[in-house]
Amino acid sequence: MYNPINTFFSCYNLVGDSMKKKVIAIIITLLLIILLGVGTYFIITSNSNKKDDKKKEPEIEEPTPEPEPEPVKKLTIVDEDSNSRNIAVVYNNIWKVWGYQSGLQDAYLVYEIIVEGGYTRLMAIFKDKTTERMGSVRSARPYFLDYVLENDAVYVHYGHSKQALSDIKTLKINNINGMYYGKGFWRDKSLKLATEHTAFTSMDRIKTGMSHYKYRDTTTEPLLLNYSVDPIDIANMEGATVANKVFIDYSKVRSTTFEYNAEDGMYYRSQGTAKGTSKHIDHETKEQYKTKNIITYQLANRTIDKKGRQEINTTGTGTGYFITDGYAIPITWEKTDRKSKTIYRTLDGQELQVNDGITYIEIQPKGRKLVIE
Repeated sequence: MYNPINTFFSCYNLVGDSMKKKVIAIIITLLLIILLGVGTYFIITSNSNKKDDKKKEPEIEEPTPEPEPEPVKKLTIVDEDSNSRNIAVVYNNIWKVWGYQSGLQDAYLVYEIIVEGGYTRLMAIFKDKTTERMGSVRSARPYFLDYVLENDAVYVHYGHSKQALSDIKTLKINNINGMYYGKGFWRDKSLKLATEHTAFTSMDRIKTGMSHYKYRDTTTEPLLLNYSVDPIDIANMEGATVANKVFIDYSKVRSTTFEYNAEDGMYYRSQGTAKGTSKHIDHETKEQYKTKNIITYQLANRTIDKKGRQEINTTGTGTGYFITDGYAIPITWEKTDRKSKTIYRTLDGQELQVNDGITYIEIQPKGRKLVIE
């Protein structure tokens, strides 16, 4: 049987030594070439496999970052998430106390209504405040109770008329009366005013009084007004007119004026008598009171006793004005009974929206002068 290896060595033995060396050199060279080729093949194959492996690996896509949600806009005038109850404080507003009043800047809603003598009183509505000086505080009048009720508020006053005391009991209004709960107030004798003009309170004293009487301190009632977190532009609404100055006449001895400041978008409040008008200044801050919104309308009133006390019909329907950001628009109002909320609407029947800010509701006697210019 033919064996190539035996044949090779038989031929190899027949050649000379020099030829043997050449043969060995050729063999070694061939072996090196073969080894080099094999090595190269494995290197190429290995690299190729690595490339293939890389191609086969799925590409991991980086997740696209979700856009940051825009912050939720919230009202600044009140905390919409708070269920704390409103506090309604009766403010003395006879001219003798002008310059001594304190704390109105912390109220988010203020009513002004006529009382005996042609003067007015203010009822300020507070929510979630820690005001340390509020007043001076005066006595209750029955028609103010209707606005206490529509705000589900605790009524804070010092004294009362006979009718007001009767209505407070009939309507079961939670109230803190300085005539019965003296701890809720103090007298500031440094003002050198008559005693009836010197009663002040604080939010701490009011809260202590509420605890003393075991009054509810939370509410499920919505706010009276429909506030907008976005600016309300009424300039192009039906009936809109410029309102840079608002003059509201209450009687021969009292008027209120608001002047618009376009730089901060606020109306600055002044008060007048037959002798002239002066800025309405806070005793503690020394700053003029100001407001973002004004609602004004008129109600019929009449004198009911020798002291000049008033009776005012707060229920029914009527017309008025909403004023903000240098413009005024006509509105309607409706209050179905003493306990119901007053609903304000624009002329197209939509519920009125007001700007985020303090609001003064000026309830003027019927037939008195109102100037918007």
